[in-house]
Amino acid sequence: MSDPTVHDRIAKLVADHPVLLFMKGTPLFPQCGFSSRAVAMLDRLGVAYDSVDVLQDMEIRQGIKEFSDWPTIPQLYVKGEFVGGSDIMMEMWEAGELHQLMDDIPARAE
Repeated sequence: MSDPTVHDRIAKLVADHPVLLFMKGTPLFPQCGFSSRAVAMLDRLGVAYDSVDVLQDMEIRQGIKEFSDWPTIPQLYVKGEFVGGSDIMMEMWEAGELHQLMDDIPARAE
């Protein structure tokens, strides 16, 4: 198990942000195609979301995989719950489920 402080840091981030994307890079400059696709879906939904660049923090980069028991990044959390990576997000997008999940999330400020 990773250092408890890393787990605690991740738990606090997830709890403090209604929609949080752990990704490689930033929404303006994604560093991998999967992160880029995840950002594109969230941007199309127009919801307010925050992101964590795992490339800037190796403890978070490894810790998030253990936190979620999910091996890949990006990882989306909505209302404290792990949703999945970009493939799951795409499946949910196509089924209309991602839109439903975001129904009560405030719109992104322009």
